[in-house]
Amino acid sequence: MTSLAVPEHPWLLPGALADAVIPEATRRHRRTTRDWAVDVLAFLISLLWVLFATADALSPAPEAAIPLPHDWMVGADALLGLVCCGLLWLRRRWPLGLAVATLPLNLFSMAAAVPLLILYFTVVVHRRTAVAIAVTGAGLVTNLVFSWTRPDPNWPYWATVAWGVVITLAVLAWGMFVRARRQLIVSLRERAERAEAEQQLRVAQARHLERTRIAREMHDVLAHRISLLSLHAGALEFRPDAPSDEVARAAGVIRGSAHAALQDLREVIGVLRAEGDGDAPEPPQPTLGDLPALIAESRAAGVRVNVTDTVVAPGDVPAGLGRAAYRIVQEGLTNARKHASGAAVTVDVAGGPGTGLTVAIRNRWPVGTPAGGGLPGAGTGLVGITERVTLAGGRLAYGRDDAGDFRLAAWLPWPA
Repeated sequence: MTSLAVPEHPWLLPGALADAVIPEATRRHRRTTRDWAVDVLAFLISLLWVLFATADALSPAPEAAIPLPHDWMVGADALLGLVCCGLLWLRRRWPLGLAVATLPLNLFSMAAAVPLLILYFTVVVHRRTAVAIAVTGAGLVTNLVFSWTRPDPNWPYWATVAWGVVITLAVLAWGMFVRARRQLIVSLRERAERAEAEQQLRVAQARHLERTRIAREMHDVLAHRISLLSLHAGALEFRPDAPSDEVARAAGVIRGSAHAALQDLREVIGVLRAEGDGDAPEPPQPTLGDLPALIAESRAAGVRVNVTDTVVAPGDVPAGLGRAAYRIVQEGLTNARKHASGAAVTVDVAGGPGTGLTVAIRNRWPVGTPAGGGLPGAGTGLVGITERVTLAGGRLAYGRDDAGDFRLAAWLPWPA
């Protein structure tokens, strides 16, 4: 079974998606190039924030940072911010543990605000919603305490709390969107792989069923040929003194029967007949002579069928060849009724001994949806016809031709 193709640029995928869509044998690093780029950018942004918050806190008139009573507190806050910047490199492996361990810093640290937000965003993306909501609730509580312990002289308490809530919820919504998008991509790929596997299974089952059915059809033919061989060979064995013309006639029948048996046997070599078929005899199989009845049946159903029959010596068509031609025409008419309801169908049958038998069915390409939504189908009819034509040593082609019509054409060998 073939699998879906590996993405053309896997380095653009985050590591979580790369684990799902790229086979492990083709991966060299757990962290992709995109992950490295994002981690470097997150580290640089966090580092710049720590430097800015520290410099602003040490300035005589801070603009963004909330003043601290002692300079050593500013240095301690900067050190905590640098530690959190370093922890960002481990956030993909332990997102929840790092977020819980650094949660107390939300109570007082200003320099660690940006790296802590990045850690919180990683938890929302990589952990389920219940965990993200719990961490969000704990963060909102620490936001209340932070606004109380480090009040902003230019903002009232409720305003600073509101800004903290808005920023937290914005990061939560962004992280949940990223997580949902990644889950959707993985889900669509899994569905595509499952649909591909099911389609391949249906095709394999259709081929097996068609091979088994062909084996059942050919069984009676082979038994008939071999019984003729046994009968005439026994006659020659018990009548060695028969006239020469009778011996020659019996030998001719044996030769013809052996040749026909070999031709039939070639079609079923490699086909394993299923056991347990039961004792009920199968109904007579159709031949090329049954095509008029098939056409009449389709016309009675309302299908406009135009037939061109230029077969030379139609009475000499071998049974297996006529049966294959019958099935091809039957499948073509069925497909026309299913997918091009109301369209005229043209059936061309031509050929002769030594040149082969050509069967072609053509109908206009359907426009819109057939009335009533079209007949349901498993999509394996052409697979069975392909298997039948291949076993007969012929060729099959189907699809839209240059005129825009749908054409099903087969060539079957017809020995001289």
